[in-house]
Amino acid sequence: MEPMLPEESRFETGLVEVVGGYAELPSGWTVDTPDARDRFDVSRLTRLLRDHERHGRGWPGSGVDDVLVEVSDTGERMRANVVVRDGDEEIRAWGSVHDRAGGRMLFVHIVDRDLPDDVAKVCSDVLFHWAEGQAVAVGSARGLEVQQIDTGAFEDDARQHDWLEGAGFDRVRSWWQMKRPVTPDEATLVPSTDKWESEGVRVRLVGRGADGMPDHDDLRDVHDVLEQAFRDHFNSREETFDEFVHRLREDPGHRWDHWWLAELLDVPDAPQPVGALVATEVSSATGPNGSYVSYIGVLGDARGRGVAKSLLSTVIADAAGRGRDRVTLEVDADSPTGADGLYVGMGWETSYVTESWHRDVPVTGTPRQQG
Repeated sequence: MEPMLPEESRFETGLVEVVGGYAELPSGWTVDTPDARDRFDVSRLTRLLRDHERHGRGWPGSGVDDVLVEVSDTGERMRANVVVRDGDEEIRAWGSVHDRAGGRMLFVHIVDRDLPDDVAKVCSDVLFHWAEGQAVAVGSARGLEVQQIDTGAFEDDARQHDWLEGAGFDRVRSWWQMKRPVTPDEATLVPSTDKWESEGVRVRLVGRGADGMPDHDDLRDVHDVLEQAFRDHFNSREETFDEFVHRLREDPGHRWDHWWLAELLDVPDAPQPVGALVATEVSSATGPNGSYVSYIGVLGDARGRGVAKSLLSTVIADAAGRGRDRVTLEVDADSPTGADGLYVGMGWETSYVTESWHRDVPVTGTPRQQG
């Protein structure tokens, strides 16, 4: 099952067209693209990312696989990257953009923490200028009048906040990154993580064929439920089924046996999909792995039936059965559904806080491609 994606990238591949000249960079410094086949480039990007995380929240969590999601050839139709190299060709700043959904472009902005303030600021400006040009390119390709750049920052990263404000971004949302410890005895929290039911609600893994691949209709149901469940949530943008599946499969922790559907059994012969949970495996260099809830959504008409709690109980039991020690997730600090109350009641606590920063870029010119 290969998702149908645009035949070519919507991004501009020519750096000169997007960045132009930057005389402010120190002599001998260059603007370039990273090479995923160069182990030195990948190693340097990994160190930059981990330093960025360590400074922002106190510890690093990403690894080589997370970097390769951004820079490898497999993601080139939906992503683009830029780096700033010093006179010794060492990468000192990195920008990555992701054509996530119609009108929404994600942007990663990382600058070496060891640079002098004035040089770091110039590198930051290069990344912002490049991202603006890419927003125009992808917005034009999609036939839009305005393209949103969506980037993030850790709550306590003052340097990043100053740069974002100076580049015209607005802080628009906060997100609680929550963690719940898991104990081995919780493997029996539900009768079976493959399929179980209670009080007219059934939770089950998405079906699998003889070839081990997931049932296409089940994946469609997962996508449809999540699209409907989040339609009125903050910054929700319609994402096609193909974009959704491709993006989730890119995650280094992706596992088909971490996708669950919840169904109402009010009509026994016609179970109604009303909830979905997609999780991933999170690796750890110092202890057991964990599970991360990438998505959990419940249709409005089914709320109050215990669907969300049943799905969360299932992912906890699954993590315990796999010998994992935690389940983590992200929740909107201003969620209108009160989901945080459910999480806290089930044992989740906030580990750190991240923020969303947005900038709307006007798109000019004639679209070069419709996507």
